[in-house]
Amino acid sequence: MALIENQKKEDGGFAETLKTVFYAVIIAFGVRTFAFEPFNIPSGSMIPTLLVGDYLFVSKYSYGYSRYSVTLGLPLFSGRIMEKVPERGDVAVFKLPKDNKTDYIKRVIGLPGDTIQMTGGILHINGQPVPRERIEDFVTTDASGRELRTTQYVETLPNGRKHRILEESDMGPLDNTPVYTVPPGHLFMMGDNRDNSLDSRVPGMVGYVPMENLVGRAEFLFFSLDNGTSFYEIWRWPFDLRLGRLFTGVK
Repeated sequence: MALIENQKKEDGGFAETLKTVFYAVIIAFGVRTFAFEPFNIPSGSMIPTLLVGDYLFVSKYSYGYSRYSVTLGLPLFSGRIMEKVPERGDVAVFKLPKDNKTDYIKRVIGLPGDTIQMTGGILHINGQPVPRERIEDFVTTDASGRELRTTQYVETLPNGRKHRILEESDMGPLDNTPVYTVPPGHLFMMGDNRDNSLDSRVPGMVGYVPMENLVGRAEFLFFSLDNGTSFYEIWRWPFDLRLGRLFTGVK
């Protein structure tokens, strides 16, 4: 009898463990689908707003839900439910229209029906130049410790939203463009590092972004590592952790 009872307890304990793991997976799936999902920044296209090695949370509820905001991109439904149009100036994660798989993060610059053009490095929205104010240079160092400076501006969008941008020059290949007219149900996205961003100014690679492809809005940083340090290289955290960026909002 004792052997049978012990076997029952072991079976019951195993079943409870499986149940706990199942519930944990369901909760994690729900949080990542309906509330927040973590992302990390692998490229410099959003400098100075976002740096390589930043880790941030993206809110899934900000723009409603589509198949691309569901964890693993499961095709549970088509279109977008509870849809909300982003505000100009939001920093948002979306699936690259070219493959509907790759995660990109850029700033919302053009809304449906807007006209967008770059002329001599100046952004124009609906035919009007967007004001920019020259501020201090953005300063970094290269691998050899040499100081690098990039011209930095504060750009003010028509709705009053302000953000910093970098311009290495006003004569880059994407500093003079044709007029783009944003189609219905689409957005025009641009990186803040204007001369080093593959974005909606390049139709064959990014182009207009369908609102269905939105994953969510970038909200705040929860971690940041410098010098190419991986999240898993814990022994390097004391030297490369950017303490000043922790728990700061994305503007």
